[in-house]
Amino acid sequence: MEKRLGFVGLIIEDREKNAATVNTLLSEFGTIILARTGVPCPERNCSAITLVIDATTDQLGSLTGRLGRVSGVSVKSMLSKSK
Repeated sequence: MEKRLGFVGLIIEDREKNAATVNTLLSEFGTIILARTGVPCPERNCSAITLVIDATTDQLGSLTGRLGRVSGVSVKSMLSKSK
């Protein structure tokens, strides 16, 4: 399966509770993450993270599936049409 360029957008609610879990998962998938930008919003106790990735559809599905199972985390993603 071929890798494609893509992105993953995350909204993390109750960041004090969920940030460590999200960071652990992102570390596990560090080999497919090209860039990461995070914006904390402490007054709302949430944050937004955008990832640029180079991944297969299986890798992307594994990452987003595991992130989506974390309580308080919303995930959206997209891969390019071509390699």
